Amino acid sequence: MRLSSKVVPVCSALGKKSLVSLMAILSFAVISHANAAEKHAPTPANSAAKNAADMKKYEEVIFGSDAKFVMVPIPGGKFMMGSAEKEDKRSADEGPQRELTVEPFWMEEHETTWDEYQVYMYNLDIQKREAVKDSPKSKEDDVADVVSRPTKPYTDMSFGMGKEGCPAVCMTHYAARTYCQWLSAKTGRYYRLPTEAEWEYACRAGSKTAYSFGDDPKQLGDYAWFSGNSKEKYHPVMKKKPNAWGLYDMHGNVDEWVLDQYDEVFYKNAKSAFNPPLKLYPHVVRGGAYDDDPEAVRSATRRGSNKDWKQQDPQLPQSIWYHTDAQFVGFRVIRPLVEPSAADKKKIWDAGIEVH
Repeated sequence: MRLSSKVVPVCSALGKKSLVSLMAILSFAVISHANAAEKHAPTPANSAAKNAADMKKYEEVIFGSDAKFVMVPIPGGKFMMGSAEKEDKRSADEGPQRELTVEPFWMEEHETTWDEYQVYMYNLDIQKREAVKDSPKSKEDDVADVVSRPTKPYTDMSFGMGKEGCPAVCMTHYAARTYCQWLSAKTGRYYRLPTEAEWEYACRAGSKTAYSFGDDPKQLGDYAWFSGNSKEKYHPVMKKKPNAWGLYDMHGNVDEWVLDQYDEVFYKNAKSAFNPPLKLYPHVVRGGAYDDDPEAVRSATRRGSNKDWKQQDPQLPQSIWYHTDAQFVGFRVIRPLVEPSAADKKKIWDAGIEVH
């Protein structure tokens, strides 16, 4: 707390009892401010729900910054994952189709932006606390501050495509997962990447067609940034129409990391809905990107990461945090209605950690 230099002459004009009273008030204010800094980060309105019927859209603000994002409720249900054999331009790794059940969750309204990601990437919240006197610190910050953060990139990872309101890109699967761990600690609410099944379920939004809006690629320009309209760069989020569940840019703009390890025959051999990440490559990205043709941004399209996404990284050893050549890959977060146990959270945080 900053005290004005005018306090001293005012105090000298007061009686002893009045001076004691004033100092007591000032002491209380200082104590109250200190206690306020130790309180929990604010809980967003509508962020709590006992069941799926209670779930509502809510806005999460990253404490200690101006960054914020909206989480949209996604109802649980059954759907056919993958593409039908008759679907035009389908790939073999999209089948055979299988019926899956998905539990309710919230999903980020748009791809995670640089505005959000840079708070984590550059320690902007910590820098603000250190630079601004009396900047508040929450109890969650004590936990978040010890989560690993990326090393400084050797170049601008937006590659001139823009940052404000634009999707963050070029992070590795490990970096995206660790961001989720940090965000969970920072907010006190559990966030993670979606599974491949959760992502496709949310993208389809109840549809059974090639795209969430139907089968006609001529309508794609209304919903997506792709090779036909992007001018070979990503664009600010939420500039196209959302799908039926209110999610933007699920088709195109940038590919999105999901939790799963990529396996081209996983659908054929799968014994569960989730293929845990256990090795460095490949991991699944979904949704297609700004430089993809229409068939590559369909709801069922899958793609696997590979080591060439680090080809231009000049560092030795190459960074565990950045895919310098994956200027088309970002992510968005989800939050399951039913929070898993600490042990299950740890499985996600630590999955494949030895190989990043």
